[in-house]
Amino acid sequence: MVPFDLEAWLGEPQPSPIVQAGASVLRQRAFEVSDAMLGSPTLLRLVDLMVEVMRAAPGVGLAAPQIGVPLRVFVAEDDEERLARAAPEALELRGRTPLPLMVLVNPAVSLVAGAQATFFEGCLSVRGYGALVPRAAAVQVKAVDGHGRPLSAMLQGWPARIMQHEMDHLNGTLYVDRMISRSFACDAELGRLGALPVSEILEELGVPPP
Repeated sequence: MVPFDLEAWLGEPQPSPIVQAGASVLRQRAFEVSDAMLGSPTLLRLVDLMVEVMRAAPGVGLAAPQIGVPLRVFVAEDDEERLARAAPEALELRGRTPLPLMVLVNPAVSLVAGAQATFFEGCLSVRGYGALVPRAAAVQVKAVDGHGRPLSAMLQGWPARIMQHEMDHLNGTLYVDRMISRSFACDAELGRLGALPVSEILEELGVPPP
């Protein structure tokens, strides 16, 4: 039994929707969504709300704990319109390709052995900062959608990073737990640092070579 009443939560006046680091819900393992909830109006309302909040933020992913709901659900989207605003060379470097809207319930994200990639990440629940985070370059994702239909995908590059970041949220982990700590930077510096090769960033910030 999940000790969380989603229907009651949805019926309450909603506070500021994205909770910030320090909230206990971000540090707990989220509960599985029961089979009985799949396809229910209540779960679909949650999914609609999450997509709305993600797009308004704006962000490329949002996990249910980020709006105070301790359930294993996340949404992700990185569409053509957003990519069109980024420099082509930056997209290529990061392996950032279009990611149509995905709704993942009770997901499993398996890291593909092999290459890793290190880039700056931010988080809607750690506003104003970012840091370099090493991640697997590819993942296998399995889940069901809000209606309970199974989905499976092999993702690489930036879409793979999004999956790992959001899956961490469902397990009570924030990117700051995985970051290269000396690379932690505020928004005022991220634009400059993000334009540099990772090797130069590490040298500038005094990170010892591996």
